[in-house]
Amino acid sequence: KQWYQRRVAITAGIPGRIIGVTRDADNGLAYRLTLQTREQHIKRNKATSNICTAQALLANMAAMYAVYHGSDGLLSIAEKVHFSTCIVAEGARRAGHHIDEGAFFDTLKIRIDSVDDYKDALLNAEIRHINIRKYDEPNTIGISLDETVTSEDLDDLLFVLGAPSVKNLWQQFKPRDGGVMRTPFQRTSEFLTHPTFKNYRSEHQLTRYMRQIERKDVSLVHSMIPLGSCTMKLNASSELTPVSKPEFANIHPFAPAYQTQGYLELIKELHDDLCEITGYDAISFQPNSGAQGEYAGLLAIRAYQKDIGQGHRNICLVPISAHGTNPASAQMAGLSVIVIKTLPDGRIDMEDVKQKCQKYKNKLSCIMVTYPSTYGVFEPCIRELCDLIHDNGGQVYLDGANMNAQVGVCKPGHYGADVSHLNLHKTFCIPHGGGGPGVGPIGVRSHLSPFLPGHDVVPPMGSDQPGARPFGQVSAAPYGSALILPISWAYIKLMGPHALRQATEVAILNANYMARRLEPYYGDTMFKNENGFCAHEFIMDTRNFPGSTVGVMDIAKRLQDYGFHAPTTSWPVVNTMMVEPTESEDKAEMDRYIDALISIRQEIQEIQDGKVDPVNNLLKRAPHTQSVLTADEWDRPYSRRQAAFPLPWITSDKKVWPASARVDDAYGDQNVFCTCPPLEAYSIDDLTEK
Repeated sequence: KQWYQRRVAITAGIPGRIIGVTRDADNGLAYRLTLQTREQHIKRNKATSNICTAQALLANMAAMYAVYHGSDGLLSIAEKVHFSTCIVAEGARRAGHHIDEGAFFDTLKIRIDSVDDYKDALLNAEIRHINIRKYDEPNTIGISLDETVTSEDLDDLLFVLGAPSVKNLWQQFKPRDGGVMRTPFQRTSEFLTHPTFKNYRSEHQLTRYMRQIERKDVSLVHSMIPLGSCTMKLNASSELTPVSKPEFANIHPFAPAYQTQGYLELIKELHDDLCEITGYDAISFQPNSGAQGEYAGLLAIRAYQKDIGQGHRNICLVPISAHGTNPASAQMAGLSVIVIKTLPDGRIDMEDVKQKCQKYKNKLSCIMVTYPSTYGVFEPCIRELCDLIHDNGGQVYLDGANMNAQVGVCKPGHYGADVSHLNLHKTFCIPHGGGGPGVGPIGVRSHLSPFLPGHDVVPPMGSDQPGARPFGQVSAAPYGSALILPISWAYIKLMGPHALRQATEVAILNANYMARRLEPYYGDTMFKNENGFCAHEFIMDTRNFPGSTVGVMDIAKRLQDYGFHAPTTSWPVVNTMMVEPTESEDKAEMDRYIDALISIRQEIQEIQDGKVDPVNNLLKRAPHTQSVLTADEWDRPYSRRQAAFPLPWITSDKKVWPASARVDDAYGDQNVFCTCPPLEAYSIDDLTEK
């Protein structure tokens, strides 16, 4: 907290996401995402990070691990791991090997003098089913331990090194230099001091705590989540099953190829399927998010242009209608962003493109275009656009965020794109609630395939072939988040080509159905094609309700009372809503969502007509928490039923209660907290005084 308070001037430039404490309308306390204006969708090419897919699921798993063990448990685990590593280090020394100088914790770099001893170590390790790392340096191996290592495992490792057993070492063992104990690297400060890391030490208590915080969320198990550009579609149980199988879960990313033949076969099949779907010639699975895929794709373009003597090209054209991460990714790849205008109907202004191409012809590197655009329309001039960029020496990066509107219908590689990323965590059914995990592989045409990412330890398929010139790597693992690739593999195999196309058609149909039903209440959909249709998502205009001060956030908050997550708000157009129902929702669920929005529009109309107070009303005081509804006093000019059960199908057995009342966003941005002490540590008086 003090660190942030002393550096307020630079807080807005810090990459990543900061969770802070603020107050809500009922004088309670709430956590929220702080300084949201730092997000790359808003700052675009001035953003300090392009990543929009967090590893949220993995972060929660790690958090629950810390909650269960607490500081004492983690310290005990760390001491066991470190002591085991010290045992192996001592054994290696006694066997005459050399330990890499410097402090170590759980990893050793060992040099073996004798070539024969080195070969024996590798052979014995294989006999005992132990994978050890082989460095490029002569006769050098790497060993890393964790808390799953047993005394029998240690004996096997010591045998591999030609060292005495644990029992023999233990009798004379004294820690030597190299370990972190009694060095400046040993931690002495307290950590995990929050009560949460002390109160849930039994599995029952941990499960109850997880259930308690889960109840604060609105997820797809409750209702549809039509977040535009996020594609919150069904993640079928049959597709998720392989993720929990040890044959997939327990493979190390650096395991030798002869041990991963099944994995590689699956990856190769997924590679071929995605090439068929997209029209590209090669796929790299290394990027861990769509934004990382953008970055990798741009680096491949730059490496290709440098290879053909065009490395000076550094201009990237980005239409206003492109996905929000595009300009941030371009800036991170060392490109200068030039914005392209759009026409009133949402289409790219081709005259502006032609002018910019002519102006920057000798420096044009690429264009980053989203198809269909984030305005929810297919660009009718997409082929002409691709040809124009190519004629002026550039490459076409086509953002695959909206691939859910293309699968089985059109192929980016066939209508002129050179490279795209694919959001497997959207179009191809990997769950990404909370922001992750994600996989953002890139597909490329043949001329870019030699420049796909490589890997220093395990070269991905194709990156070690003659003519390959990888630009480097963008992830620690050769195939990124390989564990969740079986989900997309299963989705494609279970669906088949006909059903994949049908899913795309239904996604587009659903969006147009919702748009048409809502137009009599909210006005025309903001962007449509010449035939009056949108793509798989659409933008509702919520900017102008004469006679009221109702805005997009009022509608979003009121939707919580109806049991729904709001659509994407204020992006890509400020004070609007972008709705994407996906193909997974049936008509009944879409009708419920539409009915909720129609009911809210009627509530807005009552404000416009002067029938209710302009401030003290259902929208301005939404959402309504259970504690407010069950309080002894009720001083609002509408009934409790109107607040919590506004439509007949919202009943007590199906009610999803908001976790907090309206939060004070401005206060939260002005008071950034970087730690999470217990809520009782923050008194309302203290918050009010600051």
